[in-house]
Amino acid sequence: MKCPFCSHLEDKVVDSREGKDGLVIRRRRECLRCGRRFTSYERIDAIPFMVIKKDGTRVPFDRDKVLQGLRKACEKRPVSPAALEAVADEVEQMLQEAPEREIPTQTIGEKVIERLRTLDKVAYVRFASVYREFGDLDQFMKELKDLLEQRK
Repeated sequence: MKCPFCSHLEDKVVDSREGKDGLVIRRRRECLRCGRRFTSYERIDAIPFMVIKKDGTRVPFDRDKVLQGLRKACEKRPVSPAALEAVADEVEQMLQEAPEREIPTQTIGEKVIERLRTLDKVAYVRFASVYREFGDLDQFMKELKDLLEQRK
């Protein structure tokens, strides 16, 4: 580690502590030349998950896009932001547990749809209508009928 004061490359670690979230290690260091102290932070540089879109292109996974879609589907619905965060957490957990680093959008979308179905039926239908690209009213009505039959 290069000293920020004198640029010397040798130092000693005086103290190490885990960050609040457990994802960072904070280290207090002392330069062996000038004796001044400074702080460094270590974190794991994770390999990003890639999402394979319908057209075959690959983009990095973006949790905010998942949350944005959830918020849109749940607009004016009695669904708490914490519940939406929990769904996004589940999607991320699914990605982390998957052996592949590339996941098709269909897999992510189906996970979101599955969770919305139990969370809020109206939000589920909203999300499904956009995600599954209902081409006409018949497809929309079929989905509604399926929901109604499950309630019985």
